[in-house]
Amino acid sequence: MADNLSGGEPTTIRAAIDIGTNSFHLVVARLAEHGGFEILTNEKEMVRLGQGAGEMKQLAADAIDRGIAALDRLAQVATSFGDVELVAVATSAVREASNRREFLDRARDEVGIDVEVISGFEEARLIHRGVLHALPVFDRRLLLVDIGGGSTELLVGEGGSVIEARSMKLGAIRLTERFFAKAASKGRAPTAGEQRECRQYVRAALAPVVHELGGHQPEIAIGSSGTATTLAAMAAAARGQDVRLMNAVEFTAAELDTVVEAILSSGAAARRKLAGLDERRSDIIVGGAVLLHEIFSMFGLDSMTISGFALREGVLFDRFSDEHALDDLRRGNLVRLARQLDPDPLHAEHTAALATQLFDRTRALHGLGDDARELLDAAALVHNVGLFISHSSHHKHSYYVVRNSEQLTGFTENEIELIAVIARYHRKSKPADKHPEFAALSTEQQALVRMLAGILRVAIGLDRRHAATVQSMRVHVDDDAVRIEPLGAPAEELELEVYAANERSALLAEAFGRRVEVVGVDRAVEPASDDAVASSS
Repeated sequence: MADNLSGGEPTTIRAAIDIGTNSFHLVVARLAEHGGFEILTNEKEMVRLGQGAGEMKQLAADAIDRGIAALDRLAQVATSFGDVELVAVATSAVREASNRREFLDRARDEVGIDVEVISGFEEARLIHRGVLHALPVFDRRLLLVDIGGGSTELLVGEGGSVIEARSMKLGAIRLTERFFAKAASKGRAPTAGEQRECRQYVRAALAPVVHELGGHQPEIAIGSSGTATTLAAMAAAARGQDVRLMNAVEFTAAELDTVVEAILSSGAAARRKLAGLDERRSDIIVGGAVLLHEIFSMFGLDSMTISGFALREGVLFDRFSDEHALDDLRRGNLVRLARQLDPDPLHAEHTAALATQLFDRTRALHGLGDDARELLDAAALVHNVGLFISHSSHHKHSYYVVRNSEQLTGFTENEIELIAVIARYHRKSKPADKHPEFAALSTEQQALVRMLAGILRVAIGLDRRHAATVQSMRVHVDDDAVRIEPLGAPAEELELEVYAANERSALLAEAFGRRVEVVGVDRAVEPASDDAVASSS
């Protein structure tokens, strides 16, 4: 149930709190004009609500106190943005506790929040929703692994559907306290016997679930929440990578082997110093590491990709959003960034329409697919966001803004890099190996950037006056040339656009390996449909 913490008029601010066994997470977002959400802030409180609770049959009194204090602080963060509708959900620790009513009553009476206790299946379903908004995996059959403090959710999904899901009483805190408490109390590394006992227990619990879920043959494994993200960060650190955003970071089974060995061979003091390991999680990572290691082994996983979104974002999208296509939400984040920073975002949106038209009308020549088309559309939408910093060298500023934006959720790190590089080359010098961001790309990616930046430059020229006078185009392709005829206003009104597009055509000509000519037509022409404008000879 959503609580309006202000008690006032309807608001556009939404918030969700995930009350976990180890930590509490808050996300605050604003409903965006285009649909979807603009994330305003994320907050995390390490509470250890389930710590010291044995088999988590009862919440300790001091844990309840910590939980209520943390919930109050997060509620204050949410209300600092104004009137807010908030949903709070509780998972394993509260779900299993015989005295959960004490926590729920205090949350209502002292903080003003009605906490919803969700089932393990519902938890898995909501995490799945969050993942689908963080990663471009909608069309792939995925195995989702979410290791919490008290439970682990495993789900196989495809598209927006859950094929099968399980919630298991296996978690980082639960396993650490059951099998490694003695090692923790003495600050030493776990013995071989302690490790073996934990692994045997995990395997016995996982065996039937692996049989049931593995039979669906998922194509990709996705990890979410603290344990998987921490192990991925450690793997990245071992590679010498300084990862700014964990979303879409991938690590392999071999890398996990190395990371887990480092964790299990270290005492408490040495473990806290391991690269990539959050010191606040160093005590409970032992149980979580063994668990994920066994999941990799039993499912036969080669790698795992991290989702930056999990339960709290899933709650946000599930309870508050309209049913928008995921592609629209990805694009919506780009539109929002442009509207915040580009002084003329409507020009960027019209340029994107022209660029994708030109892309579609030359498919037979460039042979690129829909993934490339989406990158072109994205780069066109944000190509001028660098104007927020300065007009001088704003193409370079656009690269920096896009590359470091935290708003572009749903895109992988590689996709964000390509969008930023394409935007960087929308004007001025052509791509060159002397430019570090271009030199770092693979040969195939460099060719892609040349083609898409070339198309973008011509599209920008076709809206030179930012007046949307060119609405469509005819494209004729032969062995020597690509001839573009802009359509919309009478020819005499398009002279500047024709001139500007020709001036910007050199990069596209190089990419196509033939002349690119933009020519005016002699009469006013109604914008033609996609079926009517593409031709070749």
